[in-house]
Amino acid sequence: MAFPTAGLLALAVILALIIVRASRRKSLKFLRGPDAPSRWLGNEHQLFQQSETGSLDFQWMRQYGSTWRVRTYFGTEQLMTADPKALQHILQRSSYSYPKRIDMNTLTLLQLGPGILWAECKRHCILSMLRVLTGVMAGSMHQRHRKVMNPAFSAQQLRTFIPLFQVTATKIIGKWKAQISDRPDGVVLINKWLARGALDIIGQAAFDYNFGALDDTENPLTKEYSTIINDTQLYPTPARMLYRGLWQYLPEAALKLIKYTPARVYRRLSNLNEMFKDIGRPLYHSNASEGSASHDGKRDVMSVLVKANNSENARLRLGEEEVLAQMHHLTAAGQETTSSTLSWMLYELAKHPEYQVRIREEIRAVRAVVVERGDAAFTPEDLDGMKYTLAAIKETLCFHPIAYHIWHYAAKDDVIPLSDPVTGADGTVISEIPVSAGLPIIISICGYNRLPHVWGDDADQWKPERFFRLDSEKQVKVGVYANLMSFSAGVRGCIGWRFALYQLQAVAAELLETFDFALPKDQPHIKRAPAAVMVPIIEGKEELGPAMPLRVSLAQ
Repeated sequence: MAFPTAGLLALAVILALIIVRASRRKSLKFLRGPDAPSRWLGNEHQLFQQSETGSLDFQWMRQYGSTWRVRTYFGTEQLMTADPKALQHILQRSSYSYPKRIDMNTLTLLQLGPGILWAECKRHCILSMLRVLTGVMAGSMHQRHRKVMNPAFSAQQLRTFIPLFQVTATKIIGKWKAQISDRPDGVVLINKWLARGALDIIGQAAFDYNFGALDDTENPLTKEYSTIINDTQLYPTPARMLYRGLWQYLPEAALKLIKYTPARVYRRLSNLNEMFKDIGRPLYHSNASEGSASHDGKRDVMSVLVKANNSENARLRLGEEEVLAQMHHLTAAGQETTSSTLSWMLYELAKHPEYQVRIREEIRAVRAVVVERGDAAFTPEDLDGMKYTLAAIKETLCFHPIAYHIWHYAAKDDVIPLSDPVTGADGTVISEIPVSAGLPIIISICGYNRLPHVWGDDADQWKPERFFRLDSEKQVKVGVYANLMSFSAGVRGCIGWRFALYQLQAVAAELLETFDFALPKDQPHIKRAPAAVMVPIIEGKEELGPAMPLRVSLAQ
């Protein structure tokens, strides 16, 4: 009976800490917000169970404005916002004072290791009396990671990857030509092939490794990536979420033990990380054993990173586990985000054939110029000159943000300004939000990307033309690209956003020059399913996992 007694005692201590912390925190009752359907789960489970990603965000924004109050685990109050000035304050001006929420960051550590997306501080316990110092500690660790990685993502470095993007696109074209010749309906699950191509790209670009995903090479990691999101993140059970909600009250030593949780989901995440390290460790040792001069001719991210790391002060260098984690973070993020964004873009172009024709004409006109000057492939300047293609990419990033929420908390007492004042619970107008240390915050990226006063009254429609008429000078400066929040913002903005953009441009140009895309004749409903990242799911065929079926034919 000792174990149950100890467990009950630990639970009682956690509940007492929750009550004490809540009593010391300033209430958000002055803000309006939805009722929580669960006392234990608040609105958290509701957000992960919505049928369409962002549907609740958009509903609440219409009811309460761009900032509102929700509940997180155990009924604790939580701020939710899509307000441009609030996002600017949290992610740019005071970024290290708003660390990532501990439960979500622990999941990142469990699956991907101690890399740049995880880097916060050495002490994770939100109950620490050193909250005021947390921002400084978080900043020092994240800055160390970012400084070593920056040389691998310079504009000059990224340009060298464009031939790789084009070669991979050519392989996808060959696969699709063979597939549609054998299928009378011409339907292709495009997201599956684009995900394989993205994995091959990031493997070679990140650490000179060939996953062989497009060649059907037997690689256990390739198979694991194809199912991991659907099996571990999509529609989590209440019990799993409640367990996750307890993590923010655990000391750091206990958080390290979560990877030993016997539940299948956590074994999958932990095993994926170990599988990646088994592949990455020999590659790292091979790189690390070479002298700095031998890396001069190598352009993969690991080679550049190892060279930059070796030139750092020994105290600031990344260790082996951290370097391996950087590669895993880049692989997971690069594989999912670019392939999904391109899948949604082709889906929208299938729904808007007139714009698809315009893009194809633009690409072929640029191709004629390329051929005339005696070149065989598009240069970065050629790609940047395709304004209609770029507008379609921007609009897809805006309309279908793959990372639709990010989770933070306030490390110290603060006041968050609003650019869009909201009506409070008592009818007064509120233009700033006082927050207490420890307050959890959800940033609604999908909400910000749909704000009518930022993107126009037609923000709820896919219209690439908006990027020809927007006046950026009238916008609050937030995102790292086109003022979108799809790559986040500030010092925590996606370090690989330029890599992703070049990849989208290069692959889209090759595919759209070759193929015409249309909706399947039965026109299945494609849901924007919430799985920590947004994935396409065919309604009624959820067992297929992420799936984007389109009719593919050779363009005239």
